[in-house]
Amino acid sequence: MKRFRDDFPILKMRQNGPSTGLGTSTPFIYFDNAATTQKPRQIVEKLKEHYATSHANVHRGVYRVAEEATRRFEEAREKVARFIGARSNREIIFTRNATEAINLVASVMAPRIKKGDRILTLLSEHHSNFVPWMRLAQKQSAHFDVAGLTLDRRFDFADFEKKLTSRTKIVAVAHISNVSGHIYPVEKIVKAAHKAGAWVLVDGAQSAGHMNVNVAKMGCDFFALSGHKMLAPSGIGALYGREEILNELEPFLSGGEMIREVTTESASWNELPWKFEAGTPNIEGAILLGEAIDYLQKLEMKNVAAHEDELLRYALEKMKKLDCVDLLGMESAKDRVGVISFALRDVHPHDVASILDEKYGIAVRAGTHCAQPFMRHLGVPATTRASFYFYNTKPEIDVFIRALGEIHREFT
Repeated sequence: MKRFRDDFPILKMRQNGPSTGLGTSTPFIYFDNAATTQKPRQIVEKLKEHYATSHANVHRGVYRVAEEATRRFEEAREKVARFIGARSNREIIFTRNATEAINLVASVMAPRIKKGDRILTLLSEHHSNFVPWMRLAQKQSAHFDVAGLTLDRRFDFADFEKKLTSRTKIVAVAHISNVSGHIYPVEKIVKAAHKAGAWVLVDGAQSAGHMNVNVAKMGCDFFALSGHKMLAPSGIGALYGREEILNELEPFLSGGEMIREVTTESASWNELPWKFEAGTPNIEGAILLGEAIDYLQKLEMKNVAAHEDELLRYALEKMKKLDCVDLLGMESAKDRVGVISFALRDVHPHDVASILDEKYGIAVRAGTHCAQPFMRHLGVPATTRASFYFYNTKPEIDVFIRALGEIHREFT
């Protein structure tokens, strides 16, 4: 992966500070990829090119530059559809991020949720795939059900089946936990949910860009992703929805692109996918999401996943040898991506993250990771989280492991 790593200027950055034995300054090590990924120079250059040569509003102008912007924008939609295995680009709606995509579905689902119906999600969900459903249940006087986890923090399918009923209207579950990195059995979940008559939304924020995703094979009804977690800029995401379902649902927002015709008495809606895209979209963000997909496909997703798996196994084995590290029941690398949440005994996670940054130039995340119910399940107020991507290396992990040992010794 080294030749691809060279595409990321920020990874060449060095920070002033105490020496770690690697020189008079500290190399920047970025282990916060579950929060957002770094951007290759090709994305930065494409953004400059777009603004310099082809920026205009889409779907409106009949002049050359506007038509070129529209072509690139809709081409990006087709790239997203192919990348996640959608049947048609009509099933791809551009949003700001996965959070907005999930909220879109929760909003348009409201008329279909009646008093006494049930909504089922998982204890380990990111707040973005937990709170919208909780609020919808409260608003519609429905039941909000939460399936639990096994002792090793994996999906508890037995508990899920117990809580899945004929009154369950929607199941909302992450493809991959942003805390544990566990890959949940979404095909099995979808099959069970559909048998009970429920629709399924899969939060793919942590899976798209890290592994092969095929929504048709998965069988889900909705799939949400965020561009910034897969090399694209912030402010662009996408929602996949099965075409027959999207045709049934009413629009999310009103105005602009989603209009077919308006009179003083009534309005009618545009066809898919524009029915759900009101107003001027993030044009450059969508185009750059398409470019990010092109970049990832050059790497091949199987190679990205294999490299992450190798780094995960390498890091876990080294961390297990540190008596000061508590992996919180998540010791196995099986069915996981490169995400490790842990506790450094006797040191607060925020102190760990601050010292890793200030002294060692290592960027990790500390906190609840927008998953407070999961933190309570783990019995901790917060964790430190290291998350890898294809541009990370084993020597970086070696620096990280040594740093953890040194930090613990300083505090004890």
